[in-house]
Amino acid sequence: MISINYRSALPLYEQVKESFIRLIMTGALKPDEQLPSVRELAVELAINPNTIQRAYREMESEGYIYTVSGRGCFVAKQEEARANTAQLLESFKDAAAKLIFNGVEAEQLKKELEKINREVGNND
Repeated sequence: MISINYRSALPLYEQVKESFIRLIMTGALKPDEQLPSVRELAVELAINPNTIQRAYREMESEGYIYTVSGRGCFVAKQEEARANTAQLLESFKDAAAKLIFNGVEAEQLKKELEKINREVGNND
């Protein structure tokens, strides 16, 4: 389900978070589906439970998941995740500007967007 690259410069909690977000966006995890418990996932990935907790906390603050006391974390409905759209759009603009500055052609960016749209666009 989730894989960690220990050689990556990306912090472990970010890798966990991004892996879950990708699973949610592609429909592999459905709304109201329960995520593994913090302890369970920490043991499975052999990392500190605080790392998992941080990833879950950030996903919750971004609207991708919600917590039910005593029951665990669950995938939020898509409408709830849309709350941070403006922030994501700004991040996208920054990333696109950096890519163009680094020589990536607009046509290549367009192809990447179309690929992403095919992967996640059919889940509405």
